[in-house]
Amino acid sequence: MSGHRILRQVPLKLTPDSLITHLEQHLLPAYLVSGDEPLLSGEAADAIRARARAAGFTEREVHFLDRGSDWDDVRASAGNLSLFALRRLLELRLPTARPGVAGNNALLSLLSRQDPDTLLLILAPRLDRDAQGTQWFRALEAHGGWVPVWPVEADKLVGWLRSRCRRLRLEVDPEALILLAERTEGNLLAAHQELEKLRLLAPAGPITADTVLAGVADSARFDVFRLSEAVLGGEADRALRVLAGLRSEGTEQTLVLWALTKALRDLWGAVANPGGGGARGSWQRQTAALDKAVRRAPRLSFRALALRAARADRMIKGRLLGDAWDEMALLAADICGRPAVAAPQSMFK
Repeated sequence: MSGHRILRQVPLKLTPDSLITHLEQHLLPAYLVSGDEPLLSGEAADAIRARARAAGFTEREVHFLDRGSDWDDVRASAGNLSLFALRRLLELRLPTARPGVAGNNALLSLLSRQDPDTLLLILAPRLDRDAQGTQWFRALEAHGGWVPVWPVEADKLVGWLRSRCRRLRLEVDPEALILLAERTEGNLLAAHQELEKLRLLAPAGPITADTVLAGVADSARFDVFRLSEAVLGGEADRALRVLAGLRSEGTEQTLVLWALTKALRDLWGAVANPGGGGARGSWQRQTAALDKAVRRAPRLSFRALALRAARADRMIKGRLLGDAWDEMALLAADICGRPAVAAPQSMFK
């Protein structure tokens, strides 16, 4: 009955990705999943629960332990024989990685039991260095596995989305991945939900930026394209009217900035590679406007335009004081060749 158990004397630190491969080969007596990223923590816990069920741990008992909880109840529960299954999963959800003296002693007791018919799953927030030095954590490392879950950094979000797409068997264009990353930055659950929605919208065929934009309200989608066409065409007054409309409708700032930076990238690509046709082939409706932009490109400072876009991005993320809508209005005017104020020298001020 205990042939699947592996006794180890060295700590085992897993990642959410390596956990899947690990569970295909092993099932340890105890696991700790810690971190503040709900989607990844939840998926790691689900994988452990599924593997436990497959190994015969058909009963699951969950304890939510706050500061006022009685740890003696947990010990008593662990010592009672199950009436419904030979094996069970004992799941402990901790609000903090420091459960106090009573919690530390109870966890030490549970981890030292070596009961082949009970598998321990502990869910906790992120563990700092001090928490990793506690007695119960060291006991966990000696008898089980630890899955620390870390947030996905902004510069790695596109790669994370690409990996998710492969797992979901979705073919997604690079531009669509960039747009998804900009719309869902810092919220992996929202990103996952967007991908699930896209799987329904485009079950057969590659997903493009157009497909992603289809998830936005039709009026906002239309106006975002109008904004891009207006700035490329040098129609400053029209661009500012469209921008004001997007603002009044509550359109996502990241979506608006994406449209402006996409227009800027298309213009740079057309200037750097005349006749290349990359942007033109993807955005046929903007060909005429792009041609106008190419003709006035020698009068534009692409460095200043990039700095303006970076400043707007920092304002949206709360990393720079200022109104992102105003900064995007200045960016639109700059691309049109009608700057309203002096070009920025830095993205930080």
